[in-house]
Amino acid sequence: MANKREFFVIAHNIRSLLNVGSFFRTADAFGVNKLFLTGYTGTPTNPVSGHKIGKTALGAEKFVPWQYARSAIRVISQLKKNYPGITIIGLENNVPDLLRPKVTVLEQFKPKFPIVLVLGEEVNGIPPALIKLCDQIINIPMVGKKESLNVSVAFGIATYVLRF
Repeated sequence: MANKREFFVIAHNIRSLLNVGSFFRTADAFGVNKLFLTGYTGTPTNPVSGHKIGKTALGAEKFVPWQYARSAIRVISQLKKNYPGITIIGLENNVPDLLRPKVTVLEQFKPKFPIVLVLGEEVNGIPPALIKLCDQIINIPMVGKKESLNVSVAFGIATYVLRF
């Protein structure tokens, strides 16, 4: 039986291995049940990427449950099958107008667990095919001149708010 507070994360096409390492530490800090690394996201067991991930994960990559899958779409499909009623949430701030009704400011969003938080690549965000699978999209409002945060920083903020 699913724990009502289950929290999964899909990190899709994350280029920076240091960001991936940060995801592991944040996932540990806030009790993420499993981290799915998809697309071209590096993994801790890869001899090339593992060292850089380990630099920022500081060992969290050894005990935070994780899995690599090429397709984020298949991961979402499997999670929906295993956890009926699971909510798929995209963390994104560059959403096309057509999908604006699905967008909620992070501080106003009230999660219904179990949840999956989808993170997209650093420059282009979550691809449209994944955005369409999201039940809800959350964003973090910006006050400064930049239009976004580093994905690992945004993940930390979002995970804290969603968890507590």
